[in-house]
Amino acid sequence: MADSFILWLHGLGDSGPANEPITNFFSALEFKNTKWAFPTAPSAPVTCNRGAIMHSWFDISNSPITSKSVRDENDVLKAVHDVHAILDTEIASGISPGNIFICGLSQGGAMAIASVLLYPKTLGGGVVFSGFVPFCSPVAKRVSPEARKTPILWCHGKVDTLVPFEAGQDAYKLIKQIGMRCEFKAYPDLGHSLEDEELQYFASWIKNRLGGSSEVANHKFFCRLFNLCST
Repeated sequence: MADSFILWLHGLGDSGPANEPITNFFSALEFKNTKWAFPTAPSAPVTCNRGAIMHSWFDISNSPITSKSVRDENDVLKAVHDVHAILDTEIASGISPGNIFICGLSQGGAMAIASVLLYPKTLGGGVVFSGFVPFCSPVAKRVSPEARKTPILWCHGKVDTLVPFEAGQDAYKLIKQIGMRCEFKAYPDLGHSLEDEELQYFASWIKNRLGGSSEVANHKFFCRLFNLCST
């Protein structure tokens, strides 16, 4: 039986299976008891892409996305409910909430932070790559005391044009104001994509929270596969 669980949420227009190569950054030996899940968002028309039908966790009205962009919070909350149902199933199977991690890229990163903030238990961590906080209204009062204990890792490229670096900085300030621990890592030459340095650090960050002792595999796997409009 798995003793830890990592949920990865993809970006706009992407799919869960297309992101599975991320597991190559995790030592098969160290994480042999870790269960992964790569769900695919439902298909829906997306306003910022002229109503095109694509995999999307919630609608996005405009691009680039900033901390002031309009959000359809009901759409976001519906998606968060679905993510929470996945977590509840894993906890019911015997996995401790403290060994559960929600992670994601871009729109998936927005889903990850929203799901962490609104989950009523302390999780192992939330990891956001090039993401944003998908709420317009004040969210702090909705964050439970237990959720405030969940640590966050936020990675953002300084030359990101789809979700500008400033959106990540604003999210970091909000998370700190809520009283949560957040490590913010800036990548000077990175745009709106993933790179191997980020994913290697991601693997070591999770390993440290699971108490692993041996080294995470230093496997070089260039991941700019994901730079298609993955907002």
